[in-house]
Amino acid sequence: MPATAPRRAWLTDLPVLLVAVVWGSSYLAAKEVTTAQTVLAVLVLRFAVVLPALVVVGRRKLRAMDRTQIRGAGTLGLILAGIFLLETYGVVQTSATNAGLIISLTMILTPIAESRLRGTPLPRSFVAAAALSVLGVVLLTQGAGFTEPSLGDLLMLGAAVARTVHVLAMSRMKSAQGADSLSMTTVQLSSAVLVFALLSAVPGTGTAPWTAAADLSAAGWLGLLYLSAFCTLFAFFVQMWAVRRTSPSRVSLLLGTEPVWAAVVGITLAGDRPGWLGLAGAVLVLVGTTWGRTAAEPAPKEEPEEPAAAATAAAAQTTAGTAPLPESALGSVVEPAGADGTHPGLEPARRS
Repeated sequence: MPATAPRRAWLTDLPVLLVAVVWGSSYLAAKEVTTAQTVLAVLVLRFAVVLPALVVVGRRKLRAMDRTQIRGAGTLGLILAGIFLLETYGVVQTSATNAGLIISLTMILTPIAESRLRGTPLPRSFVAAAALSVLGVVLLTQGAGFTEPSLGDLLMLGAAVARTVHVLAMSRMKSAQGADSLSMTTVQLSSAVLVFALLSAVPGTGTAPWTAAADLSAAGWLGLLYLSAFCTLFAFFVQMWAVRRTSPSRVSLLLGTEPVWAAVVGITLAGDRPGWLGLAGAVLVLVGTTWGRTAAEPAPKEEPEEPAAAATAAAAQTTAGTAPLPESALGSVVEPAGADGTHPGLEPARRS
């Protein structure tokens, strides 16, 4: 008997939700295998493990990339390297809960930046949601008493800003339009790994990758392989699979639960104790980012989406483990990904 539409939707949603859980846990995983001295080494190892698989799978389309696309992807890779550096150094010096929640501000910062670039005002409801999120971050980082934010908190905030720059660059770079998403991601990650490798060769920047690899315990290697296999490979291919079977807005909504899982993992497994003020701040961040994503989206319509909404969707796709899919791969944030605007057996997802 053929599966019903709700059953097919559930079978698609479950792997996407699992990606959000994996990404939420990636902050703790990175924290467990990384120290301030091994950040560059771990980044080199993490992506050197995953790159061969990406190259093998996408070799044909990689060869089809022209020089303009390669240069564009390489430039995006430099920004991506900055994101990973800020995130990884940041998570080493703050809690997994703080890291996951602060980085979620990307979903607020991206529409604000896009609105400024386009010279169009944002809805008042979005401004209110943004203010709520900022207040939440203040309370979250000051849960144990009002002090200066930690260096790790500030680095994670910098990573959220860098993610916003990356999303906007992807949506505006002509070389990224129409490019194969797997090839773009492979070149971006290759460019980022090259940056990590060059930096790790500079004296005084920390442990060399081969030394870090030799010093990793069995548990450390398991954590590193988890970051590579699940937070990068698995997450990327599930995104690719899901956006072809349901609407990008539905995928974006599910992936947007990442900070919830980061908080759950940090509190239950890492033993983070943000205090009552911190817990209140965490709730405000989650409410603010969810409300902000909804407020930034235009009402469903047939015309092409506004760039701010596209950037919001791409921000939700950006993760701890992989590059976001180009806008051309995601399609519209409010329209199904199929060429005819529909998906067999599924109704386009709409927000109530």
